[in-house]
Amino acid sequence: MSARLTVEEQRLWHAWKIAADTVRQRVAEDVKTSSGLSDQDFSIVTRLVELGDGTLRQNELSASLRWDRTRLSHQLTRMENRGLVTRSAVDGGVLVRITDEGARLVQVARPIHADAVRKHLLHRTEGIDQTALVRVLERLALDSP
Repeated sequence: MSARLTVEEQRLWHAWKIAADTVRQRVAEDVKTSSGLSDQDFSIVTRLVELGDGTLRQNELSASLRWDRTRLSHQLTRMENRGLVTRSAVDGGVLVRITDEGARLVQVARPIHADAVRKHLLHRTEGIDQTALVRVLERLALDSP
């Protein structure tokens, strides 16, 4: 195999990176503008609501987000300072709990997020076999090739 990408391989790689970054950034901007929640904030508070009914152990939250512990800890500190979550020591770990304010902002952000995903991703991929696209993306997301 060649040490360099072909022109078409480079084109695919750059298109993939730019598309993924652009769509995610646009969705995140819409959510932030409407709710004040950053992309990272939204990821955490929605996980707390969806996976843990408002509460999760920090290591479970880290695993569900695929974030390392340090990154999550720093983000949670920022969110605690803004009154979005609380943390408390429990037997064998740390429990993360969404606050009333965090839960309120989830309710504000969710419809904005849904509209943004539709606008920036789904409407722009109309006419493409979305089932096939999902299969490809899920294959790419697997931990091992």
